[in-house]
Amino acid sequence: MPITNPSREEIGEILRKAKRIAVVGLSDNPERTSYMVAKAMKDAGYEIIPVNPMIEQWEGIPAVKKLTDIEGHVDIVNVFRRSEHLPEIAREFVQIDADVFWAQLGVVNEEAYEFLKEKGYTVVMDRCIKVEHALTKQQ
Repeated sequence: MPITNPSREEIGEILRKAKRIAVVGLSDNPERTSYMVAKAMKDAGYEIIPVNPMIEQWEGIPAVKKLTDIEGHVDIVNVFRRSEHLPEIAREFVQIDADVFWAQLGVVNEEAYEFLKEKGYTVVMDRCIKVEHALTKQQ
């Protein structure tokens, strides 16, 4: 199954509806891309949930070790991990029944994509959420 992302209009709607974003692989190092992107999304008004077993907190927000440690509903799971980790993260994603699985720019895995699409989930891969937010917020 070829990977097909939602249209720009659909991505805009996803981002307008979303309130809570769990960021898997979020670094507490301000020089890392995950930190910068999550900070931009936090500054845009989203609630950020850091998911990383290697950090205690991010921007004063306590980190969780894995997706299944999150309490309450998650709108978007934004992934900053290497492509080979996506199938495992996709299985956790299904356990928490979040709305959208979003793999950052350069992160693609067909196995994870097919697994999630077959279960009816919305999947975005190889797209930067910060860039898409900037491109769609005027729509």
